[in-house]
Amino acid sequence: MADTTISIDPVKQFSVFTENRVGRLFDLTSLLAMHQVHIMAVNVLDLTENAVVRLIVDDPDKTRELLVNKDFSYSENDILAVELAGEASLKQVLAALLEAEINIQYVYAFTKRPEGRSAFAMHVEDAEIGAQALGHRGFKVLTQRDISR
Repeated sequence: MADTTISIDPVKQFSVFTENRVGRLFDLTSLLAMHQVHIMAVNVLDLTENAVVRLIVDDPDKTRELLVNKDFSYSENDILAVELAGEASLKQVLAALLEAEINIQYVYAFTKRPEGRSAFAMHVEDAEIGAQALGHRGFKVLTQRDISR
């Protein structure tokens, strides 16, 4: 059975709030790259005049420091991340969460993982129960350590 103790080392998501203008995403990603912070997953929500850039990175501590020092407005939260064996796994992940009656607010895919396997980031109403449901079905629930380099 897969490990489901995500509360020990949960995957951190940063939601960066910024104006929706040309070059702002470039500025943010360049700042992180300049300091060897790797973006493992990204999602951008367009809100007309503003945007929310959701990021999962390999170094949350460095990211937090950079965002504060460069006056980026952000929030941080834990997110449920699960490894996928292939495209057929998505249906099984969703079925496990449905069976546990876990509501999914949003989902996005990882762009890269150190082992090269696919993974999904999910914001769900109850990450602990979601992790248990996925673990019971044999899915690997990722921790921050799993995605750090």
